[in-house]
Amino acid sequence: MPERSLLATLLVPGKVPSLAASRLEENFRLIRIERADPALVTEEMKQSVQGMLGITVIDAAFIDVFPNLEIIANLGVGYDSIDAAHAGKKGVMVTNTPDVLTEEVADTTIGLLINTVRELPKAEKWLREGRWVREGSYPLTKATLRGRSVGIFGLGRIGRAIARRIEAFGLPVSYHNRRKIEDVSYSYYPTLVSLAEAVDTLISVAPGGAATQKAVDATVLRALGPNGVFINIGRGTSVDEEALIAALRDGTILAAGLDVFADEPNVPQALLDCENACLLPHVGSATVHTRQAMADLMVDNLISWFTKRQALTPVPETANVKARTYS
Repeated sequence: MPERSLLATLLVPGKVPSLAASRLEENFRLIRIERADPALVTEEMKQSVQGMLGITVIDAAFIDVFPNLEIIANLGVGYDSIDAAHAGKKGVMVTNTPDVLTEEVADTTIGLLINTVRELPKAEKWLREGRWVREGSYPLTKATLRGRSVGIFGLGRIGRAIARRIEAFGLPVSYHNRRKIEDVSYSYYPTLVSLAEAVDTLISVAPGGAATQKAVDATVLRALGPNGVFINIGRGTSVDEEALIAALRDGTILAAGLDVFADEPNVPQALLDCENACLLPHVGSATVHTRQAMADLMVDNLISWFTKRQALTPVPETANVKARTYS
């Protein structure tokens, strides 16, 4: 049988995602470099690279290194680490992996919320350490989901999936977005502060980027109040971590559950020391099932682009980018 021809040359700045490795190697010539650093790029790479994996920070300067770059395929729904606006101006397509992780992340959010409110990880630790035998029952938790009202910051695909689950608990849902959504019945608040004032449980699903940088600040946390619970499943950069640590320490809010942080994987020691914080290592979509679906969609975008000249899931900033034609 004749050897299968490869579709294009892809640059991999960092490690090849293991769940995508076999399909990438079957369909593309892969060039691996340690990180997205122009100093690591040879002249041959500059000319040959047509596609790139978005698995690290891809800024405008790095995009500009490659005159024949056509597509950056991101692994994940969030793509704030890629300068998509610049890519769009340069005629470079950027894709992400929406939908396939929505339900998984929503499940994780509810688990994180329950763990934060009912202290289930601490209760399990109590049992495992033999304290149930020595000291008796785990102390009654201060918090409960009963009687709570929930506000969602970022009512996109994942936010809606979370809202459906919150409704199943019999709790009212409100939200804040840049603009009101017409096809939902949830109460809308035009500012994040007004939402925080109206609820006692705030779930952030907001994307990263300049528009949300430290949006959850001391003012928002004070508005949430001493019975307030803050959950972040979106991006760590949307929170002023110093203000959050202070709010947890001094009782401005009751508790927080975080799956994301500003400088991952580096979590501030002051946050680790907060007994009223439930912390997870960014595992929102981290199951084999969902990560495989994400990896497959990333590769499907690349294959579709280089065979049909169309992307399956372009990001909004590059939705109008057209594939180049060659004579």
